[in-house]
Amino acid sequence: MKDSVHPADYEAYLKAYPKGRFAALAQARISRLRAPAPAAAAAPPPAQAAPARPAAPPPTAAPVITKGGAEIRDCPYCPVLVSLPPASYTMGNNASDPSEKPAHPVAITTPFAIGKYEVTVQQWNACVSGGGCPKVAQPANTGPAAPMRDLSWDDAQQYVKWLAAATGKPYRLPSEAEWEYAARGGTDTPYWWGAQMATGKANCKECGPPWSSDAPANVGSFAANPWGLHDTSGSVWEWVSDCWHNNFKDAPANGRTWEEPNCTVRVIRGGSWREGAPYMVVSTRFKYDASVRQLQNGFRVARSLR
Repeated sequence: MKDSVHPADYEAYLKAYPKGRFAALAQARISRLRAPAPAAAAAPPPAQAAPARPAAPPPTAAPVITKGGAEIRDCPYCPVLVSLPPASYTMGNNASDPSEKPAHPVAITTPFAIGKYEVTVQQWNACVSGGGCPKVAQPANTGPAAPMRDLSWDDAQQYVKWLAAATGKPYRLPSEAEWEYAARGGTDTPYWWGAQMATGKANCKECGPPWSSDAPANVGSFAANPWGLHDTSGSVWEWVSDCWHNNFKDAPANGRTWEEPNCTVRVIRGGSWREGAPYMVVSTRFKYDASVRQLQNGFRVARSLR
């Protein structure tokens, strides 16, 4: 029933299982389904997608265009990284989904590098061959340059641990604050490319060609953001290191991972090829059980530089 659009279904679940594992999610879905529809809302998401979210209003400031740093590749089978400098920015969005509030200042205090692309099938299979990752079947006709998907957070952790051991470099998942800093590419607009939706910038069902309903495009098929990062909007949802919190109240201001003891639900960012244009807003965030594989979920790596 997770895909139902009828509040009564979730009320029936809560009546039968008032203390059930998914009670909080059911209550949240009821609130979203009964909320007034925004003027420019997207069509309901497909099966297994995140709850519908309002379209973002135009911002007041123009994007600040900058360039990313040097590219790094530590080995032939390693993802290409882009180095990013320390800086401050405003994380979140006060005019979008409640989970993105409050917008708050974050200071990235140390340089780091992040994947230019999402981890590909070929790169994942190198980890499988090296004995560090489980073999995860991909849909038929999936090529080596496709983003690796149907991965859990636990799977992503296995990959970065293997890559760190294989290279001697401190690979990891990016924190949520690092991810949004990188995805914005030096801009402060709802989309990294500006105030309004534009075709050809992201891999989603309303974003224009090359798009297919069957599977995400190969990495790098769409335009890079101003720092040279591809597919931060659309393609596959990307795991980050943080534990899920319902909003940014009391979020750390230094860019570190926001952790909780015994956390089982982790953050995913960026939307996927199966979502509509409103999900391409750079502040989009959602959650998933850390141990569960899902067809739309993948990741990109990060590496500390100090």
